[in-house]
Amino acid sequence: MLNKQGFNLWANNYDHTVQLSEESNQYPFAGYKTILNTIFNEIMQKSQSKVLDIGFGTAVLTSKLYEEGHTIDGLDFSSEMIKIAQAKMPTAHLMEWDISKGFPDSFKNNKYDFIISTYALHHLSDEEKIPFIKNLLTLLSEEGKIIIGDIAFKTRDRLETCRRDSINYWDDEEYYFVEEELYPVLKEFSQCEFHPISHCGGLFIMTRK
Repeated sequence: MLNKQGFNLWANNYDHTVQLSEESNQYPFAGYKTILNTIFNEIMQKSQSKVLDIGFGTAVLTSKLYEEGHTIDGLDFSSEMIKIAQAKMPTAHLMEWDISKGFPDSFKNNKYDFIISTYALHHLSDEEKIPFIKNLLTLLSEEGKIIIGDIAFKTRDRLETCRRDSINYWDDEEYYFVEEELYPVLKEFSQCEFHPISHCGGLFIMTRK
């Protein structure tokens, strides 16, 4: 798992690295473009929405939403990635923050039409993901949605298959979404859907009950 310093060093080459993995249909970024396009199209159904992006990186997705007139807030723990993103979105409210510490108090009174996160929450264990997502639900507007695109699998068996096939570059320090394990918990406090996109990527869409 890359730490904050690692992401700062990776910032300028991040998009190229993702592209190579995505184009070769390899773990961890197979399906990446489809995931981002799906989230973009979902948000574009509502004009001038307020969006919170958790782990926005170099703002590949949110900069396009920004250009379309959506209001962007964001959290990321890489200062170098924030510099790249802020240059693309000058009026966006971007904050350096480590989500392993929970959620910043300065954002807790906000309401969002969409809360999105792509390839960031796998840095939290399942025990950390659940309360974090619960907190996010309280920030949604009346018809708001949480959309999480990440390394995700329908079953533990599919994760293990991917792990075996990708053993030379698998990251054992990351915590990937497994729908059969998380869904029973998530459905207790949210309306939840899972949409597999590739052999190692998928989308969770959640709304308040």
